[in-house]
Amino acid sequence: MRRMRDETSLIVPAVRAVLDEALAAGRRTTDGGKAIDEHQVHAERLAYAATEAAAAEALTTYARERAGDEVIGRMAAAFAGEVASRLAAEIEGHRDDFGVRGETLGRSLGAPEVLAAVRAAQHEARLREIGREIIRTRGANNCFIDGEMAEMARDSARSFARKEVAPIAERIHHHDELVPESIICRMAELGYFGMSVPEEYGGQGMGNLVMIVITEELSAASLAAAGSLITRPEILTKALLKGGTEGQKRKWLPPVAAGELMVGISVTEPDTGSDVASVRCRAERTADGWLISGAKAWCTFAGRADVLALLARTNPDPKAGARGLSLFIVPKDPFPGHQFEMRQPGGGVLHGKADATPGYRGMHSFTLGFEKYLVPAENLIGEAAGEGKGFYLQMGGFAAGRLQTGGRASGLAQAALEATATYASERRQFGRPIGDFQLTQHKLGRMATHLAAARQLTYAAARAMDRDETVVLEPAMAKLFASDVAVRVTQEGQLLHGGWGYAEEFAISRHVVDALVLPIFEGVKPILELKVIARGLLGR
Repeated sequence: MRRMRDETSLIVPAVRAVLDEALAAGRRTTDGGKAIDEHQVHAERLAYAATEAAAAEALTTYARERAGDEVIGRMAAAFAGEVASRLAAEIEGHRDDFGVRGETLGRSLGAPEVLAAVRAAQHEARLREIGREIIRTRGANNCFIDGEMAEMARDSARSFARKEVAPIAERIHHHDELVPESIICRMAELGYFGMSVPEEYGGQGMGNLVMIVITEELSAASLAAAGSLITRPEILTKALLKGGTEGQKRKWLPPVAAGELMVGISVTEPDTGSDVASVRCRAERTADGWLISGAKAWCTFAGRADVLALLARTNPDPKAGARGLSLFIVPKDPFPGHQFEMRQPGGGVLHGKADATPGYRGMHSFTLGFEKYLVPAENLIGEAAGEGKGFYLQMGGFAAGRLQTGGRASGLAQAALEATATYASERRQFGRPIGDFQLTQHKLGRMATHLAAARQLTYAAARAMDRDETVVLEPAMAKLFASDVAVRVTQEGQLLHGGWGYAEEFAISRHVVDALVLPIFEGVKPILELKVIARGLLGR
């Protein structure tokens, strides 16, 4: 164990030293982040390298805290070594872009003792040792969490998810059914919709780490039937806490926290995705309130939702950009199907149709059309003071959504790891379980190692948000990395299932198609890398 600690103590600082110099060069090249669009390819490289380095640091910190756990020590060393090797190769291939001096490389990633540590840490025998332990434990997640509340929350959520959600997950996926009301009611009883709502507004006030731990367990059972149910209330909660009036907080937060109001988030439009400032759906002021007109897309759970958090343009001047947007709470009736229409007495119409998707079924994502749909004036978040501030309130809510996506991705990857480890122990070929073969062990070891890094990066981001709700960079990194890990782990797990991995009767096929959405929602991967992470790193 001491040897592995020594390896990480050499590798991780070497990675950080090189990365810091590369980021400093990147700031000069992009004029403090102002010219990122003139250097998009390299900005993406820097964003991902910094994210991987942060994941290595988070896993290394956890390994030091759990000094007696040899498996975690091996994982931290192996992952740090992999990150170091990849960064060194990137710099070698793009030396002029990275701007890292030869002397810096020589005393860090190129130092003989660091190179030896990297080779030892990544040795395939190490990963096979991890893989054998993963097969022995069937991939179980017994990660230590600092805090009794978080431990209790995980145990409770795991019990609920496995007993009540997992048995119906396949049926919901195969038949594209709506999340059952029984699941919503039970989650409401457990307080899952109010975890980040302060107690004074009827919530649990548990903070972000507990919320992430619960999200993981729900997502391991089903991403769509449970794991994503609490994301939308969290996004609206953050927006209300940041910009709502006291009256709005007292009106909306208690029923949201109690699970009495299901929430949909309506930002994206058919022709406007990542460029949120270009939203065209408009809100016109009248004596009775605001009339909403326009189209929205990818509004998940919009049919069942009781309210929509909707971003609309209140200043018709396109030059106003983000400053012309406001955030509204739009009441509606809940509808159980794949299509609905609401007509108001004054003539306003809201209609929606669910879009068919290969995965992430159970909540249904809708394309919506608003035709002079009336929203009371008091439903503008912040009321008069909130006009023109919707973009900024929504972005704060998206940070919470990205953090949650880190938890959702970790939970989904965990489900794939457990399914694959179990399959490897039971499936026999050439006279013995496939888990006895070196390559299977190596692949499972690497899957588990990447998942451990994603989990610890997400936990670190949750703790950062508990300290400061305004942080943006940390949850974005957690979302970026954990989503990619979920895609890789589910697909590797499918391959280890062989032909049965393509059969819908095996859960791994559901995990694969569910994972594909993770790098897309809450900020599609390239935009997240450039406009959030690179901008945050290079604009310092």
